[in-house]
Amino acid sequence: MRVAVSGSSGLIGSALVARLETDGHEVRRLVRSGAGGTGRVAWDPQAGTVDRAGLEGTDAVVHLAGAGIGDRRWSETRKRAIRDSRVLGTTTLARALASLDPRPTVLVSASGVGWYGDRGDEELTEDSAPGSGFLAEVCRDWEAATAPAAEAGIRVVCVRTGVVQSPAGGALARQLPLFRLGLGGPLGSGRNHVSWISLDDHVGAVVHALTTPSLRGPVNSVAPAPVTGREYAAVLGRVLRRPAVLPVPRAAMAVPFGRELVAELLSSQRARPVRLEASGYAFAHRELEPALRHVLGR
Repeated sequence: MRVAVSGSSGLIGSALVARLETDGHEVRRLVRSGAGGTGRVAWDPQAGTVDRAGLEGTDAVVHLAGAGIGDRRWSETRKRAIRDSRVLGTTTLARALASLDPRPTVLVSASGVGWYGDRGDEELTEDSAPGSGFLAEVCRDWEAATAPAAEAGIRVVCVRTGVVQSPAGGALARQLPLFRLGLGGPLGSGRNHVSWISLDDHVGAVVHALTTPSLRGPVNSVAPAPVTGREYAAVLGRVLRRPAVLPVPRAAMAVPFGRELVAELLSSQRARPVRLEASGYAFAHRELEPALRHVLGR
């Protein structure tokens, strides 16, 4: 297949491009800086422009681009950047794909389990009601922005991603230094549910979505066994052979990150990958401890 990928330089995008190329697919990268060239498609999501000629002949598109959610303290400006980078970018791309002739057969667009909001112990499937809060609203608008592609007959899959486990980036990478010093522990109360997935499985889920015609609409990209924050800390400590008993109080986290971001980071989503498993996806890492041992080489 010829597959166009946005966000190809990020943690997930880099791994996905490597997997696609290893599998023999041709990858075209959507890039925001410099001119397009071989294997590159120029676009500017803020301006609403994309090189349609560069997208011609693509069989599938994976859209991963978006400003980092937990990279820095939220301000109104930062929140607007988080939302606009997702909604404007998705709208631009979906409209461009809808205008092509012939069109790609499938668009796999990133989303997040933040769609469900803070749901306590409730078990969440793709059919669960939407939640509330800033990230839930962003995810709803993000998924809705794919509508022009779906209305044009393109199969659209919105991948609601859990906490991706990799030492190269994301939540695990930020926690590792303290845990390796024996200073790690649960964040906040530790009672919140964490829907996680290994990087290998998340990439596998995206490829599965590309190649499985029966999949469309929202798909939870999470491992089958979510854990609480307290369980997560205990497992990570055990894998690293370090104590993991020092909790990080919510108030202490709010100093560098702000209360609103901390509340979102500690929200509880106990999501299940119902549609992934029903469509035949076989997880490499169903349980957290083997997943962490794999990604950390332990």
